[in-house]
Amino acid sequence: MQSQNPFFDDLARVASGALGALSGLRAEMEAMMRQQFERFTSSLDLVSREEFEVVRAMAIKAREENEALAGRIAALEAKLADGPAKPAPKPKAAPKAKPAAGA
Repeated sequence: MQSQNPFFDDLARVASGALGALSGLRAEMEAMMRQQFERFTSSLDLVSREEFEVVRAMAIKAREENEALAGRIAALEAKLADGPAKPAPKPKAAPKAKPAAGA
């Protein structure tokens, strides 16, 4: 439906062009803000999510190993506390070598 007055048609075209320009400006502003934010966060020396997950897995594994070793130590201490301390057997002395003849 076309209006009879070309003024309103021209006004509608100008408004449409202005909205298009504003939408382009908005996209540019968002891109610039995103770029500034990325620059700011990179200057903070933050770690990535993948690096965080790797270190987290290492910490969990270390904690589990620590708990297992603590259990072994407790068992060994209980074993030592239960029985009388027996001296360790002394190793037998090795026979002395005879000097070689003609040397």
